[in-house]
Amino acid sequence: METNTIMPKEDPIKDNNAEFSGQLQTFKNNVTDYSAVLGLSAGAVSGQAADADYIQYCVLCQNIALLYGRQWTAWLRGVRSGHGVAGSGAPVAPTLPTAVPAVSWGVEARFRALRQNVLDSSGYNPPIGEALGVIGAEMTRPDFGALKPRLKPKVSGNAVLVGWSWDGNGAFLDMIRLEVDRGDGKGFVLLAMDTTPNYTDTAPFPATPAKWTYRAMYYVGDNGVGQWSDPASVMVGA
Repeated sequence: METNTIMPKEDPIKDNNAEFSGQLQTFKNNVTDYSAVLGLSAGAVSGQAADADYIQYCVLCQNIALLYGRQWTAWLRGVRSGHGVAGSGAPVAPTLPTAVPAVSWGVEARFRALRQNVLDSSGYNPPIGEALGVIGAEMTRPDFGALKPRLKPKVSGNAVLVGWSWDGNGAFLDMIRLEVDRGDGKGFVLLAMDTTPNYTDTAPFPATPAKWTYRAMYYVGDNGVGQWSDPASVMVGA
């Protein structure tokens, strides 16, 4: 079965701080060549440049501070234990890079909005996106036949929280089919077609102890893909 023939892309905004800083610098260093065709104002360009420079400054300061902290940790360990060479080499306070003007909080949100403006511009094309570093890499489609949800049900108050996730494949999947066997002789029956990880089963608990067992399968469109999860059970009731 062929599904999702258009490959989704990863989030183009880098999660790692150093990589995000590099991404901002790439945009800053190249956007001037395309600002006119993209219809970006001088204020938008200068604002992004200020954000890029301040994030870079913060990353540099953080790296220096982390190194300084590790030096003091090692020094304290030696002072306390007596191991190693003593008497010299205490950490020296580092020199921070030249400060740049601070910017208001929310750099990532502003950059995401600016990126969207770039993509929505009538002058935009993919090579410009590549030059500005705002296009995410294509994600590799998983082997649908090997997909198998993992369920973690637990009693939470007077309900059962059925824990589940996309296991990193949410871009390729549409929903999950959850079924439950309440030990009443009916076997597995449909509980929900869920699109958001973790489902709360609010069915009333029985008056006597019972074992509720859950299973699930991922869906793309109207078709199940992969395998049923391993059954996962909880005890409910008085």
